[in-house]
Amino acid sequence: LISHTIPFNSSREVISGFFSIVHWGNTGAAWSLFHGKNFILGCVGVLSLFALYYFRYYFSFSSRLGQIAIGMVMGGILGNLIDRFFRGHVVDFLYFFVISKNGKEIGYPAFNLADVGICVGIGAIVLLEIFRAKKPQQEIK
Repeated sequence: LISHTIPFNSSREVISGFFSIVHWGNTGAAWSLFHGKNFILGCVGVLSLFALYYFRYYFSFSSRLGQIAIGMVMGGILGNLIDRFFRGHVVDFLYFFVISKNGKEIGYPAFNLADVGICVGIGAIVLLEIFRAKKPQQEIK
């Protein structure tokens, strides 16, 4: 949708001085780490999907929340992989920023919904594992 409505490397301010919808390409990972390493990051994504599938029984994925969490992580990875392999970059389009007193824009790196799914899913998995570790051993079985 973003690719069809906003030209590449441009933006539309939604909330003045705070939030814009942008159309930026990212060939790196979060915060553009490993910029230009699109193929390697794509391979890491594929390996991550296989690892998550293989190790799914070692985490709290049997609960409904666990299933949703792993689905969010895997869906996010898959969404970014599709962009990486078919577009040559991940399309980032959510950009939050503030304007400093001297008029300079200070922004959080742009991201997309796949990134949100990965982060929220991993956060939920971590919380599920913390709470599982606090349960007495006989309840875990």
